[in-house]
Amino acid sequence: MYVTAEQLREQVIRPTLEYLGAWNPVSEDFLLEAAIAAPELGLFAARKDGLGLFHITASQHRDIWDRYLAFRPELASRIRGLASQRAFLNNPDSELQTNLSYCTAIAWLLYQRSRSGSPLPVHQHEPVAQASTLA
Repeated sequence: MYVTAEQLREQVIRPTLEYLGAWNPVSEDFLLEAAIAAPELGLFAARKDGLGLFHITASQHRDIWDRYLAFRPELASRIRGLASQRAFLNNPDSELQTNLSYCTAIAWLLYQRSRSGSPLPVHQHEPVAQASTLA
């Protein structure tokens, strides 16, 4: 199956950000750039143990649940709503590989937490440069 950048944007990234109440053109552009143009940079660096579209490690995945979502039950419930019923319980990390919306949501939360509330850059192509400083 072949997926274009625009399909990824329109069918995965935008709906996921809208579902989280976090959509804006800059956040959408950032995640698209992170997925297609910057896998070697920063927070979403390609790693041997990275999973899914954004190369999220199992330890990053557990950490976002244990140290971030555990203290935000409403948000945790929304994120959990994106995951499969049984697969998530048996192997939560597999959701990063098989569920694009879930993986995108986790990527967005990792980015948000790393930014500590700082706003996204205003210019369209600036997010990739910013991402390199997050590692």
